[in-house]
Amino acid sequence: MTDRHEPGTTAERIAHLEELRARSEHIDPKAEERQRARGKGLARERIVALFDAGTFREIDRYAQHRNAELMDRRPYGDGVITGHGLIHGRRVFAFSQDFTVFGGSLGEVFAEKICKVMDLALRYGCPIIGINDSGGARIQEGVVSLGGYADIFQRNIDASGVIPQISLIMGPCAGGAVYSPAITDFILMVRETSHMFITGPDVVRAVTGEEVSMEELGGADTHAEKSGVCHLVCEDEAACIADARALISFLPQNNLDAAPWAPTDDPADRECTELDILIPDSPNKPYDMHQVIRSIVDDGLFFEIQPTYAMNILTGFARLNGHSIGIVGNQPGQLAGVLDIASSEKAARFVRTCDAFGIPILTLVDVPGFLPGTEQEWGGIIRHGAKLLYAYGEATVPKLTLITRKAYGGAYDVMGSKHLRADVNLAWPTAEVAVMGPDGAVNVVYRKELAEAANPEQRREELIADYKARFSNPFTAAERGFVDDVIFPRESRQALVDALEASLTKRVERPRRKHGNIPL
Repeated sequence: MTDRHEPGTTAERIAHLEELRARSEHIDPKAEERQRARGKGLARERIVALFDAGTFREIDRYAQHRNAELMDRRPYGDGVITGHGLIHGRRVFAFSQDFTVFGGSLGEVFAEKICKVMDLALRYGCPIIGINDSGGARIQEGVVSLGGYADIFQRNIDASGVIPQISLIMGPCAGGAVYSPAITDFILMVRETSHMFITGPDVVRAVTGEEVSMEELGGADTHAEKSGVCHLVCEDEAACIADARALISFLPQNNLDAAPWAPTDDPADRECTELDILIPDSPNKPYDMHQVIRSIVDDGLFFEIQPTYAMNILTGFARLNGHSIGIVGNQPGQLAGVLDIASSEKAARFVRTCDAFGIPILTLVDVPGFLPGTEQEWGGIIRHGAKLLYAYGEATVPKLTLITRKAYGGAYDVMGSKHLRADVNLAWPTAEVAVMGPDGAVNVVYRKELAEAANPEQRREELIADYKARFSNPFTAAERGFVDDVIFPRESRQALVDALEASLTKRVERPRRKHGNIPL
């Protein structure tokens, strides 16, 4: 029951408060032991570690549930810690679900506390971080629990694109509960202790007959590599919290503020001489786009997002002359950097996230086209590829594009081309901007001539050489203004810094509308 007492002296009131505060932070020893045995930390430990030392301020510490069936146990906080503090000196709101109290299950008061802290975050224009460790809805509270989830979902939707939302999964997150993290901007999971799924292994077994473990069904690696639900996999909770703190350093407080600038000793005019020899002479030989990124960005630091999902495209954050930027780059070392369903969705989501929060986008292009085949066509590559096209065309943040090698066909258009209103488009002399590769183009255009030639192989080589001279270079595109400049690879950092600094004052007027209709 709620503690009620007669007013006493000031000293008695202070003593009573001290007692209540101690009780609010008390953890049942057996519950703590079970939590530790699972390899998981405590809710309060996590939230204290997330914020700068001594800055966390708790809200609704003394809230208690109102459910008649559970009146014999009314813990303070009702199983979730909410409040705000500073991360890198910037105000952030958060909640941390406590699995040691009713299994972290969500009830009416639990949901009210989360909704309250989300409302405050949105009202004050601050990011919100949710630490999820819950057994699901509190069965004793019935439909009220389900309503609580929907109340949280609505706030996730209201906050989407307005304030950054980050979800840390540090235990189970099952059933309808998964949809709150799913709406947030980023999901971080801990290997072996984090699990997300709509229905657990027992239900899957009963309904489909499939035998699957929790880790295989909804573990961190599964969602990082197969479903794409997870953005970052962390080895332990400390690493997860460190990654969350690092991630938020690239993001603004809200959609009206600029992302924080960070000083660097890396000269803006530093030459990247190693890039002059990076591109292989053979157009079919791969290289690692990570090398391009690390050479160009401040201090070689690239915070990659979804590094193990759709690895034929790279996404992540870095800094350029101190400014936070989002990077999208084809990866020639994976599937030759081709665009497919998964990579199109991955990049589209990232581009829209950057655009929502005013983060400039740098696109690094080496793309031979879209992946052919029945699996891709039947899977809807047209619709999914259109998502990436739409995302780039819709984005109004500064958009910089650097073509390093291949930019073929419709994939050239999609990857931040001038036609989608990119601000600055640069190319290396190794760039090839064309409808298709020279071999394929010659086979299509000169099929009849080759069939009638006395020496078809020799004639084919002559035609390929002529095609390369005319089209497999950046200069035809540069003549048309589709490429603003052809630069030496070693000039890339300085050229991109200059382009970024010039475009930071960009303003775009858009037609009035409720919203567009992206092909979901």
